[in-house]
Order: sequence, then C-alpha cells, then structure tokens
Amino acid sequence: MNLRTQKRMAAQILKCGVHRVWIDPAHVDEVAQAITREDIRRLIREGKIAVLPKVGVSTARAKHIKMQKKKGRRKGHGSRKGKKTARMPRKLAWMIRIRALRKLLRELRDKGEITQTEYRMLYAHAKGGMFRTKAHLLQRVEKLKEMREKQAET
Repeated sequence: MNLRTQKRMAAQILKCGVHRVWIDPAHVDEVAQAITREDIRRLIREGKIAVLPKVGVSTARAKHIKMQKKKGRRKGHGSRKGKKTARMPRKLAWMIRIRALRKLLRELRDKGEITQTEYRMLYAHAKGGMFRTKAHLLQRVEKLKEMREKQAET
C-alpha cells in the first residue's frame, strides 16, 4: 500500500520532514483512504498520524573519549600524528632540561658539594649539551668528588 502522498501532506501540515511522519500500523487502511488535507488533519487529531521526535547525535562517546584523554590514555603510537619534535619541540625540551640542570648545579654549589670552579666548568658543559639528564650530571659530580679525594691523598 502506497502512502507516499498521505505522508507528504502530513509532513506539510505538521511542518516536519517526510521521514518524521509516523502512521499507526493498525490504521493503515484508514490512512490510505484519506485523500484530502482535511482527512489528514482529522487523522492527526485522532492520533493515527503523528510526528516522531527529532533524532540527535549522542555526545556520550565523545565525552568518554575526552575523560580517557584527560586521564592520559589514548596517547600510544597509533594515536600520534606528527614527529616527536612536533609534539614536544626541541627547543622546549632543551629549555626544560637545561633549567633542571642549572637548578641542580646551583643547589650543589650552595650546599658546598662542588666548588665554584667545578660549578663554572659543569655549567659550561651543561650549556654545551654534555648531560642528558640530572642523573647523568650527578654521575659526573661523583667522579669529580673521587678525583678531588685522590688529589687530597697525594
């Protein structure tokens, strides 16, 4: 049974799209007999033709993903676009590292663990990019201490 015309008229009367028009399956024969707009209006009043609610796009999945990202998930190799240096520029990585190294050097100098000349030498080495990490710098400080102790013995 073709109800295309009835659906089209109902959509115009209800001011909605054709796909949102609902026809009661129990009263299909009665709707098929309706040929005028007045007939359609009567069927709408009787509830045999109705408008379906608008279907929205759920944001539940997007919210879940956002929460996961907030927790630090979904950052694996498959989720990355761009080089490592695009996500953390070389200059920014350098700034973070050099600031940490210089702060550590200041602390060691102020505590008296290294002398002023050793501080200057290590500062220059750090500036030259000799040390990868704070641990690497501390290894060098330990070697300097050992050398200092050997010289004191002789």
